[in-house]
Amino acid sequence: MNPNPSRRRTSGRVTLADVAQAAGVSPITVSRALRGERAVAPELVERVMSAVRKLGYVPDPAARALASRTSTHVAVLIPLLSNALFVDLVEAVQDVLRPAGYQPLIGITHYRDSEEEQLLREQLPHRPAGLIVTGLGQSPATRTLIESSGIPCVHVMEATREPGIHAVGFSQADAAAALTRHLIERGHRRIAFAGAQLDPRTISRLEGWRQEMTRSGLYAPALEWLNPSPSSLALGAAMFEQIASVSPTIDAIFFNNDDLAQGALLAGLRLGIPVPQRLAVVGFNDLTGSDQMVPPLTTVRTPRREIGDAAARMLLTLMRGGKPEQQHVDLGFELVLRGSA
Repeated sequence: MNPNPSRRRTSGRVTLADVAQAAGVSPITVSRALRGERAVAPELVERVMSAVRKLGYVPDPAARALASRTSTHVAVLIPLLSNALFVDLVEAVQDVLRPAGYQPLIGITHYRDSEEEQLLREQLPHRPAGLIVTGLGQSPATRTLIESSGIPCVHVMEATREPGIHAVGFSQADAAAALTRHLIERGHRRIAFAGAQLDPRTISRLEGWRQEMTRSGLYAPALEWLNPSPSSLALGAAMFEQIASVSPTIDAIFFNNDDLAQGALLAGLRLGIPVPQRLAVVGFNDLTGSDQMVPPLTTVRTPRREIGDAAARMLLTLMRGGKPEQQHVDLGFELVLRGSA
């Protein structure tokens, strides 16, 4: 239940008074408890912290200073900057926001829920004008922080129809299913899925592969090769060598990212395993260099620059108090058929 309906309707932000009412204590007690003062009884501290967690309250030490001016920075949370996929997206976001007078402030989550939550807790007290977050798989605590902040937020890289969520992306599962279907249509029957990182988008691709394999009567759990380590060329090479030696009946491998697939193609050359004659290889994202591999890599081209551009424009509309023409934007994907499959 909203502890202070009139205030929340005006600002959309949980206040210290809301926490005080939810905890059944005075605002000064909340303030003292959050500062860690020893004079506050442990039982009261626990009540305050329970209310803070439940409401998603974020202290605002700069509220008085910020009241007289408008924030111009936008928090952009992405998993990595070493991945060209996110570099393309961030560059497009900046190209839209900077001419409009906003400055992107990048936070790197390293695919960890705890880091994403901590970055938000560090950013929200400074009252950014807007948020751009990657994916839809935020933890419950992070979702509460976003919702209770009252700050406009756009999710990127995934498609959804969920009410109340603004998102720009594409269906990871549909893209994976389409690529799997291509392999099946080319006559492959023992198609392995080789996944690394195992973030929510990898799991969505895995689900798309599973659905298409099951629909075709080809699914078997033994075809799943999953490794939680970060995606890399070296890991792709190691997975290719392992799959080829342990499961010689497998005739195609769907790698969940192009860097893995690029490493696999290099390993095939080194080991004398012909691709695609003995073992077809496909990737995902059409990263730089995939068209230069031997053979060139079949993959899914994802519109990350277009996603960044559309997400930034949607956020601009929200920050200016407007309503975007579309709450959910699906920009689709493209199969890029080359020589590896």
